[in-house]
Amino acid sequence: MFNPQKIISKMASIKLTLKKKALTDGSFPIFLRITKDRKHKHYKTLYNASIEEWDDKLGQFKNNTKFIQENRFLQQLKAKAFTVCSQLEIEKENYTLYDFDKAFTTKSQKKNTSKNFFYFWDEIIEELTKSGRTGDTTIHDESFKALKKFHGSTQLEFQQINFTFLSKYEVHLRSRGGTNGGISIRMRSIRIIFNIAIDRGITTADYYPFKKYKISKLKSDPNKIALDYFDVMKIIQWDSSEYPHLVDSHNYFVFSFYTRGMNFTDQMLLEWTQIGRNKIFYTRSKSKGNFSITILPPVQKILDYYKENALDTRYVFPILLRDGMTPIQIENRKKKTRKKYNKDLKEIAFHCEIDAKVTSYVARHSFANSLKQMGVATDVISEALGHRDIKVTQGYLNSLENSELDKASASLLL
Repeated sequence: MFNPQKIISKMASIKLTLKKKALTDGSFPIFLRITKDRKHKHYKTLYNASIEEWDDKLGQFKNNTKFIQENRFLQQLKAKAFTVCSQLEIEKENYTLYDFDKAFTTKSQKKNTSKNFFYFWDEIIEELTKSGRTGDTTIHDESFKALKKFHGSTQLEFQQINFTFLSKYEVHLRSRGGTNGGISIRMRSIRIIFNIAIDRGITTADYYPFKKYKISKLKSDPNKIALDYFDVMKIIQWDSSEYPHLVDSHNYFVFSFYTRGMNFTDQMLLEWTQIGRNKIFYTRSKSKGNFSITILPPVQKILDYYKENALDTRYVFPILLRDGMTPIQIENRKKKTRKKYNKDLKEIAFHCEIDAKVTSYVARHSFANSLKQMGVATDVISEALGHRDIKVTQGYLNSLENSELDKASASLLL
Protein backbone atom coordinates (compact mmCIF):
# COMPACT_ATOMS: atom_id res chain seq x y z
CA MET A 1 0.00 0.00 0.00
CA PHE A 2 1.22 3.51 -0.84
CA ASN A 3 2.51 5.19 2.32
CA PRO A 4 3.41 8.89 1.85
CA GLN A 5 4.93 9.13 5.32
CA LYS A 6 7.39 6.37 4.47
CA ILE A 7 8.46 8.21 1.30
CA ILE A 8 8.87 11.48 3.17
CA SER A 9 10.91 9.77 5.89
CA LYS A 10 13.34 8.62 3.17
CA MET A 11 13.68 12.17 1.96
CA ALA A 12 14.05 13.79 5.38
CA SER A 13 14.53 12.30 8.83
CA ILE A 14 12.76 14.07 11.70
CA LYS A 15 13.74 13.26 15.27
CA LEU A 16 13.54 14.75 18.76
CA THR A 17 16.85 14.19 20.50
CA LEU A 18 19.08 15.39 23.34
CA LYS A 19 22.06 17.61 22.70
CA LYS A 20 25.28 15.82 23.65
CA LYS A 21 26.64 18.58 25.90
CA ALA A 22 25.05 18.74 29.36
CA LEU A 23 23.93 21.94 31.05
CA THR A 24 25.26 23.02 34.45
CA ASP A 25 22.39 21.21 36.23
CA GLY A 26 23.24 17.91 34.50
CA SER A 27 20.27 17.94 32.13
CA PHE A 28 20.46 18.07 28.31
CA PRO A 29 18.63 20.46 25.93
CA ILE A 30 16.03 18.80 23.70
CA PHE A 31 16.36 19.58 19.99
CA LEU A 32 14.29 18.83 16.92
CA ARG A 33 16.76 17.43 14.37
CA ILE A 34 16.05 17.42 10.63
CA THR A 35 18.35 15.31 8.45
CA LYS A 36 18.32 15.78 4.67
CA ASP A 37 20.94 14.64 2.17
CA ARG A 38 23.19 13.65 5.10
CA LYS A 39 23.10 17.19 6.47
CA HIS A 40 21.54 18.20 9.78
CA LYS A 41 19.61 21.18 11.08
CA HIS A 42 18.80 21.50 14.79
CA TYR A 43 16.00 23.52 16.39
CA LYS A 44 16.09 24.13 20.12
CA THR A 45 12.87 23.38 22.00
CA LEU A 46 11.76 24.83 25.32
CA TYR A 47 12.72 21.73 27.30
CA ASN A 48 15.64 19.97 28.94
CA ALA A 49 15.76 16.38 30.19
CA SER A 50 18.08 14.05 32.06
CA ILE A 51 19.26 10.80 30.49
CA GLU A 52 17.00 8.90 32.89
CA GLU A 53 13.92 10.91 31.90
CA TRP A 54 14.37 10.67 28.11
CA ASP A 55 13.32 7.90 25.74
CA ASP A 56 15.62 8.45 22.77
CA LYS A 57 13.96 5.78 20.63
CA LEU A 58 10.50 7.34 20.93
CA GLY A 59 11.80 10.90 21.14
CA GLN A 60 9.84 11.85 24.24
CA PHE A 61 9.85 11.87 28.04
CA LYS A 62 9.50 8.37 29.50
CA ASN A 63 6.85 9.15 32.11
CA ASN A 64 3.95 10.27 29.93
CA THR A 65 1.69 10.76 32.96
CA LYS A 66 4.12 13.18 34.58
CA PHE A 67 5.22 14.86 31.34
CA ILE A 68 1.94 14.77 29.42
CA GLN A 69 2.05 18.50 28.54
CA GLU A 70 5.69 18.33 27.47
CA ASN A 71 5.23 15.24 25.29
CA ARG A 72 2.12 16.70 23.71
CA PHE A 73 3.93 19.89 22.74
CA LEU A 74 6.99 18.03 21.42
CA GLN A 75 4.83 15.82 19.23
CA GLN A 76 3.01 18.89 17.90
CA LEU A 77 6.38 20.39 16.98
CA LYS A 78 7.41 17.18 15.23
CA ALA A 79 4.07 17.06 13.40
CA LYS A 80 4.61 20.64 12.22
CA ALA A 81 8.01 19.66 10.80
CA PHE A 82 6.48 16.67 9.03
CA THR A 83 3.76 18.88 7.52
CA VAL A 84 6.40 21.30 6.20
CA CYS A 85 8.37 18.41 4.67
CA SER A 86 5.22 17.02 3.05
CA GLN A 87 4.32 20.38 1.54
CA LEU A 88 7.84 20.95 0.25
CA GLU A 89 7.87 17.48 -1.34
CA ILE A 90 4.76 18.44 -3.29
CA GLU A 91 6.04 21.86 -4.32
CA LYS A 92 9.72 21.12 -4.88
CA GLU A 93 11.04 17.60 -5.31
CA ASN A 94 14.68 18.38 -4.57
CA TYR A 95 14.17 20.75 -1.67
CA THR A 96 17.07 21.54 0.67
CA LEU A 97 17.45 22.16 4.39
CA TYR A 98 17.50 25.86 3.56
CA ASP A 99 14.05 25.52 1.97
CA PHE A 100 12.82 23.61 5.03
CA ASP A 101 14.28 26.16 7.43
CA LYS A 102 12.67 29.06 5.61
CA ALA A 103 9.24 27.38 5.67
CA PHE A 104 9.52 26.01 9.22
CA THR A 105 10.67 29.17 11.00
CA THR A 106 8.13 31.50 9.40
CA LYS A 107 4.94 31.18 11.41
CA SER A 108 3.00 33.84 9.55
CA GLN A 109 3.83 36.36 6.86
CA LYS A 110 1.40 38.73 8.54
CA LYS A 111 3.53 38.81 11.67
CA ASN A 112 6.87 38.73 9.84
CA THR A 113 8.57 37.03 12.81
CA SER A 114 11.87 36.90 10.94
CA LYS A 115 12.38 40.60 11.68
CA ASN A 116 10.15 41.57 14.58
CA PHE A 117 11.43 40.77 18.07
CA PHE A 118 8.07 41.29 19.79
CA TYR A 119 6.17 39.07 17.37
CA PHE A 120 8.67 36.26 17.84
CA TRP A 121 8.59 36.73 21.63
CA ASP A 122 4.80 36.52 21.55
CA GLU A 123 5.10 33.25 19.63
CA ILE A 124 7.42 31.80 22.29
CA ILE A 125 5.04 32.88 25.07
CA GLU A 126 2.27 31.06 23.21
CA GLU A 127 4.45 27.94 23.01
CA LEU A 128 5.22 28.15 26.74
CA THR A 129 1.52 28.46 27.55
CA LYS A 130 0.61 25.44 25.42
CA SER A 131 3.40 23.39 26.99
CA GLY A 132 2.12 24.11 30.52
CA ARG A 133 5.19 26.08 31.66
CA THR A 134 3.12 28.66 33.48
CA GLY A 135 5.96 29.98 35.63
CA ASP A 136 8.11 30.77 32.58
CA THR A 137 5.05 32.16 30.80
CA THR A 138 4.43 34.63 33.62
CA ILE A 139 8.04 35.83 33.70
CA HIS A 140 8.20 36.28 29.92
CA ASP A 141 4.80 37.94 29.77
CA GLU A 142 5.79 40.50 32.41
CA SER A 143 9.18 41.10 30.74
CA PHE A 144 7.45 41.46 27.36
CA LYS A 145 5.11 44.14 28.73
CA ALA A 146 7.95 45.99 30.47
CA LEU A 147 10.04 46.22 27.29
CA LYS A 148 7.04 47.21 25.18
CA LYS A 149 6.24 50.00 27.65
CA PHE A 150 9.81 51.27 27.43
CA HIS A 151 9.98 51.07 23.64
CA GLY A 152 6.49 52.49 23.14
CA SER A 153 5.75 50.26 20.15
CA THR A 154 5.60 46.61 19.07
CA GLN A 155 7.73 47.42 16.03
CA LEU A 156 11.19 46.30 17.14
CA GLU A 157 13.71 44.47 14.96
CA PHE A 158 16.41 42.21 16.36
CA GLN A 159 19.22 44.42 15.08
CA GLN A 160 17.81 47.39 17.00
CA ILE A 161 18.51 45.63 20.29
CA ASN A 162 22.15 46.51 20.79
CA PHE A 163 24.39 47.56 23.70
CA THR A 164 23.09 51.14 23.66
CA PHE A 165 19.46 50.04 23.55
CA LEU A 166 19.92 47.67 26.52
CA SER A 167 21.88 50.26 28.50
CA LYS A 168 19.08 52.81 28.05
CA TYR A 169 16.53 50.16 29.02
CA GLU A 170 18.52 49.45 32.21
CA VAL A 171 18.51 53.17 33.09
CA HIS A 172 14.74 53.25 32.47
CA LEU A 173 14.16 50.28 34.78
CA ARG A 174 16.30 51.82 37.52
CA SER A 175 14.36 55.08 37.26
CA ARG A 176 11.25 53.08 38.06
CA GLY A 177 12.78 51.54 41.18
CA GLY A 178 14.26 48.44 39.55
CA THR A 179 16.89 46.50 41.50
CA ASN A 180 19.81 44.52 40.10
CA GLY A 181 17.88 41.30 40.64
CA GLY A 182 14.73 42.56 38.91
CA ILE A 183 16.64 44.09 36.00
CA SER A 184 18.60 40.86 35.60
CA ILE A 185 15.33 38.92 35.17
CA ARG A 186 14.17 41.32 32.43
CA MET A 187 17.50 41.11 30.60
CA ARG A 188 17.73 37.33 30.88
CA SER A 189 14.28 37.05 29.32
CA ILE A 190 15.46 39.07 26.33
CA ARG A 191 18.62 36.95 26.10
CA ILE A 192 16.61 33.70 26.14
CA ILE A 193 14.45 34.92 23.25
CA PHE A 194 17.54 36.00 21.32
CA ASN A 195 19.19 32.59 21.82
CA ILE A 196 16.06 30.71 20.69
CA ALA A 197 15.76 33.00 17.65
CA ILE A 198 19.38 32.29 16.67
CA ASP A 199 18.89 28.53 17.15
CA ARG A 200 15.79 28.62 14.95
CA GLY A 201 17.41 30.72 12.27
CA ILE A 202 15.18 33.76 12.86
CA THR A 203 18.18 36.03 13.36
CA THR A 204 21.97 35.64 13.37
CA ALA A 205 24.66 35.81 16.02
CA ASP A 206 25.93 38.98 14.30
CA TYR A 207 23.16 40.92 16.06
CA TYR A 208 23.63 39.24 19.47
CA PRO A 209 23.93 42.15 21.94
CA PHE A 210 24.99 40.15 25.00
CA LYS A 211 28.57 39.75 23.84
CA LYS A 212 29.04 43.36 24.90
CA TYR A 213 26.20 43.89 27.37
CA LYS A 214 27.00 41.63 30.34
CA ILE A 215 24.12 40.55 32.55
CA SER A 216 26.68 39.22 35.05
CA LYS A 217 27.35 42.79 36.16
CA LEU A 218 23.85 42.83 37.63
CA LYS A 219 24.76 40.44 40.40
CA SER A 220 22.41 41.08 43.25
CA ASP A 221 22.90 40.41 46.91
CA PRO A 222 20.41 37.62 47.52
CA ASN A 223 20.12 38.75 51.13
CA LYS A 224 18.76 35.38 52.15
CA ILE A 225 17.03 35.54 55.49
CA ALA A 226 17.57 32.59 57.79
CA LEU A 227 16.44 32.11 61.36
CA ASP A 228 18.83 30.56 63.83
CA TYR A 229 17.92 27.21 65.30
CA PHE A 230 16.40 28.68 68.46
CA ASP A 231 14.01 30.96 66.54
CA VAL A 232 13.00 28.03 64.35
CA MET A 233 12.19 26.06 67.49
CA LYS A 234 10.01 28.95 68.71
CA ILE A 235 7.87 28.60 65.59
CA ILE A 236 7.81 24.80 65.67
CA GLN A 237 6.79 24.67 69.33
CA TRP A 238 4.23 27.46 68.99
CA ASP A 239 0.67 26.25 69.54
CA SER A 240 -1.42 27.26 66.52
CA SER A 241 -4.62 25.68 67.81
CA GLU A 242 -5.73 29.01 69.28
CA TYR A 243 -5.45 30.59 65.83
CA PRO A 244 -7.34 28.29 63.39
CA HIS A 245 -6.65 30.58 60.41
CA LEU A 246 -2.90 30.01 60.89
CA VAL A 247 -2.90 26.21 61.28
CA ASP A 248 -2.20 25.38 57.64
CA SER A 249 0.59 27.94 57.25
CA HIS A 250 2.20 26.79 60.49
CA ASN A 251 2.08 23.20 59.25
CA TYR A 252 3.58 24.16 55.88
CA PHE A 253 6.55 25.84 57.58
CA VAL A 254 7.24 22.97 59.99
CA PHE A 255 6.84 20.39 57.23
CA SER A 256 9.24 22.29 54.98
CA PHE A 257 11.90 22.59 57.69
CA TYR A 258 11.85 18.88 58.53
CA THR A 259 11.85 17.78 54.87
CA ARG A 260 15.18 19.49 54.11
CA GLY A 261 13.57 22.75 53.06
CA MET A 262 11.00 21.40 50.60
CA ASN A 263 9.82 24.46 48.69
CA PHE A 264 6.24 25.65 48.45
CA THR A 265 5.67 24.44 44.88
CA ASP A 266 6.78 20.92 45.75
CA GLN A 267 4.60 20.90 48.85
CA MET A 268 1.65 22.03 46.75
CA LEU A 269 2.19 19.21 44.23
CA LEU A 270 3.00 16.50 46.79
CA GLU A 271 0.68 13.51 46.34
CA TRP A 272 -0.30 10.75 48.76
CA THR A 273 1.21 8.21 46.38
CA GLN A 274 4.62 9.75 47.13
CA ILE A 275 4.30 8.99 50.83
CA GLY A 276 5.80 5.61 51.73
CA ARG A 277 5.82 3.72 54.98
CA ASN A 278 8.63 5.82 56.44
CA LYS A 279 9.85 7.84 53.45
CA ILE A 280 8.73 10.68 51.20
CA PHE A 281 9.77 10.33 47.56
CA TYR A 282 9.59 13.33 45.26
CA THR A 283 11.38 15.12 42.42
CA ARG A 284 12.25 18.73 43.11
CA SER A 285 10.50 20.93 40.53
CA LYS A 286 13.36 23.43 40.32
CA SER A 287 16.42 21.19 39.97
CA LYS A 288 14.70 17.90 38.98
CA GLY A 289 16.72 16.18 41.71
CA ASN A 290 15.19 13.07 43.26
CA PHE A 291 14.70 13.00 47.03
CA SER A 292 14.07 10.19 49.48
CA ILE A 293 13.39 11.75 52.87
CA THR A 294 12.85 9.94 56.15
CA ILE A 295 9.55 10.88 57.79
CA LEU A 296 10.44 12.40 61.16
CA PRO A 297 7.83 12.53 63.99
CA PRO A 298 6.80 16.20 63.36
CA VAL A 299 6.26 15.37 59.66
CA GLN A 300 4.27 12.25 60.52
CA LYS A 301 2.07 14.30 62.84
CA ILE A 302 1.30 16.74 60.00
CA LEU A 303 0.63 13.90 57.55
CA ASP A 304 -1.75 12.29 60.05
CA TYR A 305 -3.55 15.61 60.46
CA TYR A 306 -4.13 16.00 56.71
CA LYS A 307 -5.04 12.34 56.34
CA GLU A 308 -7.80 12.91 58.84
CA ASN A 309 -8.82 16.24 57.31
CA ALA A 310 -8.14 15.32 53.69
CA LEU A 311 -9.89 16.85 50.71
CA ASP A 312 -11.11 14.53 47.98
CA THR A 313 -7.95 15.00 45.91
CA ARG A 314 -4.69 13.16 45.32
CA TYR A 315 -2.73 15.96 47.00
CA VAL A 316 -1.47 15.93 50.59
CA PHE A 317 -2.04 19.61 51.34
CA PRO A 318 -5.26 21.61 50.78
CA ILE A 319 -3.63 24.02 48.33
CA LEU A 320 -4.93 22.57 45.06
CA LEU A 321 -8.59 22.06 45.89
CA ARG A 322 -9.39 19.54 43.15
CA ASP A 323 -7.72 17.20 40.69
CA GLY A 324 -7.45 17.98 37.00
CA MET A 325 -6.73 21.71 37.29
CA THR A 326 -5.15 23.32 34.23
CA PRO A 327 -1.57 24.68 34.46
CA ILE A 328 -2.91 28.26 34.51
CA GLN A 329 -5.37 27.42 37.29
CA ILE A 330 -2.57 25.76 39.28
CA GLU A 331 -0.32 28.80 38.85
CA ASN A 332 -3.07 31.20 39.95
CA ARG A 333 -3.89 29.04 42.95
CA LYS A 334 -0.20 28.89 43.91
CA LYS A 335 0.11 32.68 43.81
CA LYS A 336 -3.02 33.21 45.87
CA THR A 337 -2.12 30.62 48.51
CA ARG A 338 1.53 31.65 48.81
CA LYS A 339 0.44 35.26 49.32
CA LYS A 340 -1.73 34.17 52.26
CA TYR A 341 1.06 31.90 53.51
CA ASN A 342 3.54 34.79 53.65
CA LYS A 343 0.97 37.02 55.35
CA ASP A 344 0.30 34.29 57.93
CA LEU A 345 4.02 33.77 58.57
CA LYS A 346 4.34 37.45 59.41
CA GLU A 347 1.63 37.03 62.04
CA ILE A 348 3.20 33.82 63.36
CA ALA A 349 6.56 35.59 63.71
CA PHE A 350 4.82 38.32 65.71
CA HIS A 351 3.29 35.78 68.11
CA CYS A 352 6.68 34.08 68.49
CA GLU A 353 8.41 37.45 69.12
CA ILE A 354 10.68 37.09 66.10
CA ASP A 355 11.76 40.36 64.49
CA ALA A 356 13.06 38.88 61.22
CA LYS A 357 10.90 38.87 58.10
CA VAL A 358 9.66 35.28 57.76
CA THR A 359 8.52 34.13 54.31
CA SER A 360 7.94 30.83 52.53
CA TYR A 361 11.65 30.69 51.61
CA VAL A 362 12.88 31.09 55.17
CA ALA A 363 12.22 27.46 56.18
CA ARG A 364 14.69 26.22 53.54
CA HIS A 365 17.29 28.85 54.41
CA SER A 366 16.84 28.15 58.12
CA PHE A 367 17.26 24.41 57.59
CA ALA A 368 20.65 25.02 55.96
CA ASN A 369 21.62 27.60 58.58
CA SER A 370 20.68 25.29 61.47
CA LEU A 371 22.80 22.47 60.06
CA LYS A 372 25.71 24.87 59.71
CA GLN A 373 25.26 26.08 63.30
CA MET A 374 25.45 22.46 64.45
CA GLY A 375 28.75 21.97 62.64
CA VAL A 376 27.48 19.78 59.80
CA ALA A 377 29.95 19.63 56.91
CA THR A 378 29.19 21.72 53.83
CA ASP A 379 29.20 18.69 51.52
CA VAL A 380 26.53 17.03 53.68
CA ILE A 381 24.42 20.21 53.66
CA SER A 382 24.87 20.37 49.88
CA GLU A 383 23.52 16.84 49.47
CA ALA A 384 20.64 17.54 51.84
CA LEU A 385 19.61 20.62 49.84
CA GLY A 386 19.94 18.78 46.54
CA HIS A 387 22.62 21.08 45.12
CA ARG A 388 24.57 19.51 42.24
CA ASP A 389 27.63 21.64 42.89
CA ILE A 390 29.09 22.27 46.33
CA LYS A 391 30.07 25.78 45.18
CA VAL A 392 26.35 26.61 45.03
CA THR A 393 26.01 25.53 48.66
CA GLN A 394 29.07 27.53 49.70
CA GLY A 395 27.61 30.67 48.13
CA TYR A 396 24.25 29.84 49.68
CA LEU A 397 25.76 29.53 53.17
CA ASN A 398 27.93 32.62 52.72
CA SER A 399 24.85 34.72 51.96
CA LEU A 400 23.21 33.40 55.14
CA GLU A 401 26.35 34.09 57.13
CA ASN A 402 26.24 37.79 56.26
CA SER A 403 23.11 38.26 58.36
CA GLU A 404 24.87 36.68 61.32
CA LEU A 405 27.83 39.05 60.85
CA ASP A 406 25.41 41.99 60.83
CA LYS A 407 23.93 40.79 64.12
CA ALA A 408 27.39 40.37 65.59
CA SER A 409 28.35 43.91 64.55
CA ALA A 410 25.17 45.32 66.01
CA SER A 411 25.92 43.66 69.35
CA LEU A 412 28.96 45.95 69.71
CA LEU A 413 26.73 48.99 69.99
CA LEU A 414 26.22 50.45 73.45
